[in-house]
Amino acid sequence: MTGSGRTGTEPAASAFADLDEGRLLDAFEEMEYVAEKDLVTTVLLSLRLGKPLLVEGEPGAGKTELAKVLASGFDTDLVRLQCYEGLTAENALYEWNYTKQLLAVQSGEGGIEAEESVFSKEYLLERPLLRALEGDGETPPVLLIDEVDRADEEFEALLLELLSDFQLSIPELGTVWAETPPVVVITSNRTRGLSDALKRRCLYLHVKPPSFEKELEIVRRKVPELDDTVAAEVCGVTQELRDHPLLKQPGVAETLDWARSLVELGAGDGEITADEIRETAGCLLKEVEDVEQIETLVDDLEAAAASARESASTDD
Repeated sequence: MTGSGRTGTEPAASAFADLDEGRLLDAFEEMEYVAEKDLVTTVLLSLRLGKPLLVEGEPGAGKTELAKVLASGFDTDLVRLQCYEGLTAENALYEWNYTKQLLAVQSGEGGIEAEESVFSKEYLLERPLLRALEGDGETPPVLLIDEVDRADEEFEALLLELLSDFQLSIPELGTVWAETPPVVVITSNRTRGLSDALKRRCLYLHVKPPSFEKELEIVRRKVPELDDTVAAEVCGVTQELRDHPLLKQPGVAETLDWARSLVELGAGDGEITADEIRETAGCLLKEVEDVEQIETLVDDLEAAAASARESASTDD
């Protein structure tokens, strides 16, 4: 909003100031999201304090999924800004609808008598950052600034005012601020370092590759139709691949893709074969050099699957 209510210099009150850990865990549980203690604590503090959350980790680790889970778990909108090299203020913040302004001036519609009268909200095209500030739902939206490390360093400067005070300055209109700040989740794949100014405005969470036990729980929840023994084998193979010097190690997203692919292929007899590993390697590996290594790794992968299968049988 602009021009009334909070001055923009006052801190915005978080909509989640009274949120407790139990309610957050319920939201994660409802969305079948497996969350470890450090993640739960950091997300809880981010929500209660109204601070942006910077989430770093390898691609496919579930960073983007966290924002989606929060939006769905709290029944609110997800506003996503996908970052890329060359991202500009016009694409991220707002821009004026110049065609509509020109037509209005030429036709004299709406009693337009002066040039500045076309600089009103009627002629403003809201982009993700402004749209998130002006969310008018019962619960503020989740603003996902995805892969911020892909954007130019100059773009980070555009974010600082938003992340500090949840406000944006529009020269023609004044300052726009959020009565209640959106939930902000910023993700980074660590392809470059981020500025200290950006980091200071956020709470920080590093998402590590999951342990075998955590990944198995994720697969069981997300692909329940997969046989439990095969699910264990899937995770055993994926964990083994991560121990090798690949160009791009498989993340949780690739593990789930492979699990769903095995279901589609009917691989549910309790044992993943070497041929199935070879034939479906493209579900796990996304670089030709890595796929070409499968033949030299297949014995180790079969052994890892057998060990996981045995472990699953023992647990049962």
